[in-house]
Amino acid sequence: MLLGVDTGGTFTDFFLIDGDTLRIHKVLSTPDDPSRAILEGAFAMGLEAPLAAGDVQIVHGSTVATNATLEGKGARTVYICNRGFTDVLRIGRQARSRLYDLHPQPHPDPVPAELTLGTGGRLDHLGRVLEPLTEADLDELRRAVEDLRPEAIAINLLYSYLDDRFERRIEAALEDLAFVSRSSFVLPESKEYERGIATWLNAWLGPVVSRYLVKLTEALAPSRVAVMQSSGGTISASQASQRAVNLLVSGPAGGVAAATRIGADLGRRELLSFDMGGTSTDVALLRDGPTLTDEGSVGPYPVAIPMADIHTIGAGGGSIAFLDAGGALRVGPESAGADPGPACYGRGGEQPTVTDANVVLGRLPANLLLAGSMPLDAPAAHRALDSIAQPLDMTAEEAARGVLQITNEHMAQALRVISLERGYDPRDFALISFGGAGGLHVCALADALEIPDIIVPTYGGVLSALGLLMAAPSRFLVRTLNLRMNEVETQVVENAIIDLAQGGLSELIAEGVDANVEQQASVDLRYTGQSFTINVPWYSIDRSLEEFHRQHEQRYGHALALPVELVNLRLQLRAPARTIALPTLVVGAQGGGEKCEIVDIGEVEVRRREELRPGTTVPGPLLLIDSVSTTLVEPGWRVTLEQRGHAQLTRG
Repeated sequence: MLLGVDTGGTFTDFFLIDGDTLRIHKVLSTPDDPSRAILEGAFAMGLEAPLAAGDVQIVHGSTVATNATLEGKGARTVYICNRGFTDVLRIGRQARSRLYDLHPQPHPDPVPAELTLGTGGRLDHLGRVLEPLTEADLDELRRAVEDLRPEAIAINLLYSYLDDRFERRIEAALEDLAFVSRSSFVLPESKEYERGIATWLNAWLGPVVSRYLVKLTEALAPSRVAVMQSSGGTISASQASQRAVNLLVSGPAGGVAAATRIGADLGRRELLSFDMGGTSTDVALLRDGPTLTDEGSVGPYPVAIPMADIHTIGAGGGSIAFLDAGGALRVGPESAGADPGPACYGRGGEQPTVTDANVVLGRLPANLLLAGSMPLDAPAAHRALDSIAQPLDMTAEEAARGVLQITNEHMAQALRVISLERGYDPRDFALISFGGAGGLHVCALADALEIPDIIVPTYGGVLSALGLLMAAPSRFLVRTLNLRMNEVETQVVENAIIDLAQGGLSELIAEGVDANVEQQASVDLRYTGQSFTINVPWYSIDRSLEEFHRQHEQRYGHALALPVELVNLRLQLRAPARTIALPTLVVGAQGGGEKCEIVDIGEVEVRRREELRPGTTVPGPLLLIDSVSTTLVEPGWRVTLEQRGHAQLTRG
């Protein structure tokens, strides 16, 4: 049995594959202890005995690392660096994210000064020793750490990616005192600030993630647990505890994996993915798969660890609508979450949310069961919208319309960020929508960006859980080379690839992966004098240079006749992915012509997905429902189901 489990801020989603049988399930998340919702959902699916027998392989998309980062709830961490560089993390890059803010608020220091320790063991840029690491240095560090009593220790020495012997000596001297993270393990590449932040984050999150995964794996034992990494590959739970920083966008990475596979099945390889859940919305640009970036961020911190290039905003079904100090209507980023949730959940929530607005406007009919089992409390939704409508001297319906307009504009802008602002025309892409709330907003977003085609997959409300099962064990490796492309031969880089692969292959084999591992190499290139790089596939010196010039011109509008430097070599090792074939849609009995009334549209037919015969085109307006999602096919759009139940929407 294979079980994908995606923990979100509002719902925890399950996708089970048992031979030829597929089953899905949703439960409300338990933010105080995410493992509780996982066990509750697994037992509700009747998996208690198979789990106890070790018959279930679990792949988990976790938000534990993300939430701890955003909420500032990491472990007490000591940061160790070379003498004279103890302020590097606090100084940062001096980049101002809000350039025109007259009163910018300073970001919190990652590490307080009292938890930063300087020591010896300094190298120069060629790996030569400038200052040795003495036994006295180690003794001094140990005494200081014992006095500070941290839960975790981060070690980041200059140029340790060239020679990490000093970091290893410090680790050996302190590993019995706390969780230890060293930069040569976490991110062995140049740029000490980015490397230091990644190493500190890994240490800061390590105890939190480790405690959670130990508790979860013990509860599910002897069944095995793997965890989705931000890069879109899986890693064993035991290894994930040592690489907590690799889990920062664990859950959303599953969604883009499934979206890529489904798009390819439908012949669409250029996609804009739109994943709207209860708490947030994740968007990504997919061209034969997700783009990976090492320039991501979570909260105020840059994250140079490879991750799927996903843009996240605080707009979801549970996003709270409110009036600001000036009386203007705002939506999000605060969410009602799973407890109490939107007012329409009937769990005591009183603040108006996006889901409540959809209920008030009739886009979510009151007789529907949310997530297949939860009745909607329409009167509670109306009361919640009235609380903001009355001060604005408008009706609940007018306020709900405003809530949706604001939310849709937030999400449309997120899609512009990943397309137009990067030189891509969204009209050249298909918009693939998933997440429990996505289908209600997807036509409005496509209209805003003039996107002609929409895909709403079957199982869309739990697609991220399905995507977890489509992922394969993988590792991303990096080595800084700092070579001139016109002074190096192709074979030099090929030899470096062979050498770099050895450690990653050993880890994968230890997880039970056979020797059939795919390798994909890429290089970070830049013109001499530039500070930042462009990552391009590695082919050969000449072909990779050609691709670099092409990408530089596409991104910046010009290419230069300057020498090019090869800064970093990157290598992805990936085991063969599972082949998951979704079944052909079984057409059920035709419905009885159920209709509902939607504000601003009028009377709309309600059809279950399995009632539509594949290949038949139905014009909007139409409400297309299944057990885990609802899709509003707006006027001017038409929907056709393909044989596996994926809905394809086109204008006309």
